[in-house]
Amino acid sequence: MSKGITNLFIRFRLYRKYSKNGKFAIYVRFTINQKRVELSTNEYVAAIAWDVEGQFVKGKTDEAQTINRRLALIKGDLHKKYLQLEALGKPITAEILKNLYLGVDENRKSLQEAIDIYYDRFAEKVASGQKSKHSLKCVHTTREKLKAFTKHQYKVTDLPLKEIKPAIAGDFEHFLVTHEKGCNNTAMKYIRILKRVLKFAVDQGWLETNPVGRFKCTYVEPSRERLTMEEVMTLYHKEFAVERLAEVRDVFIFSCYTGFAYQDVYNLTSDNIVTGIDGEKWIATDRRKTGTPERVPLLPIALEIVEKYRTHLWCRSKNRLLPVNTNQCYNGYLKEIAELCGIKKYLTTHMARHTFATTILLEQDVPIETVSQLLGHRSIRTTQIYAKVSQKKVSQNMKMLKEKLAGMNEVKESKG
Repeated sequence: MSKGITNLFIRFRLYRKYSKNGKFAIYVRFTINQKRVELSTNEYVAAIAWDVEGQFVKGKTDEAQTINRRLALIKGDLHKKYLQLEALGKPITAEILKNLYLGVDENRKSLQEAIDIYYDRFAEKVASGQKSKHSLKCVHTTREKLKAFTKHQYKVTDLPLKEIKPAIAGDFEHFLVTHEKGCNNTAMKYIRILKRVLKFAVDQGWLETNPVGRFKCTYVEPSRERLTMEEVMTLYHKEFAVERLAEVRDVFIFSCYTGFAYQDVYNLTSDNIVTGIDGEKWIATDRRKTGTPERVPLLPIALEIVEKYRTHLWCRSKNRLLPVNTNQCYNGYLKEIAELCGIKKYLTTHMARHTFATTILLEQDVPIETVSQLLGHRSIRTTQIYAKVSQKKVSQNMKMLKEKLAGMNEVKESKG
């Protein structure tokens, strides 16, 4: 062993900040000239089974022996990489050794390189109208989440594609839910994009197979709360002494009768109002979230609200259809409005859209195909999320059925 190897100190330790099924991750810590870095070994062990002084897993089980062999290989590989750098006369630091060990310096693609290229290709599709800006933003967010994950999990800023194992999907999910405090469906959204990036890497010839291709994304159906017609009317008829509350209420009711999200309502101008083939007033726009065209009829209450603000000073100066506040202020006012109206539900812009889909459309027997088009959905499967009818609607339908059956019985008796 060369003299320079004495500058390298290697130890293993348990990372006790979080556990996986009651076990802690084993990290390798190596120090060069008082500068140290840590890497995950991707091995886990119960704290009681770890020998701190001996740096090994206690016991003679197959699992213990397998982990100990793995740790010995890691230690030997680090020594080998150190000697390679020394033989080439290259500078040796803990960071350089870490990157050499992980293969980051080798002439092959890394995870961040792959997602950067994927992002650029996606951006080109957005520019040509094939993809939405919202979807591009999701790719960007996934990229940032992966950076945070690799730094947290592996103590590095990037990973070579060929070093990625199937376990990364589950570990990424665990990180998103526990460390980032995200919900299950949000975590699945980011993992789905990771799967697409790695499939893209396969298509480009950077990987032979997708290491997370078999990971199944599971979703929890969200609870989509909405207002009843009685609650909508309570809001609509409420008199407010404060003008700002009345304006926010009007914008919310407008969303209940059009299904437009906050940002879409904010962007509306008089130019968005068109005359449909039926001779009635419609709103024509593209959804900010998906870029999908939406054509929604101005129902009487929505049209009444538009007319109310036609000469509104702020709307005229800003060329806006309605006086829409900033989203943060808007939601704060909605909370106050709900309290004043005695509504126990948490009013949000999303609730207005759900109310339009269910209370205003589906419960008034508008076909789901029409609802899907009015909501600007690309797939009717998305619309089916809203298709849970209320118990009141079920009761109404059953009452109609009973009346119909009773009528049929009367006809039968008269013939008898």
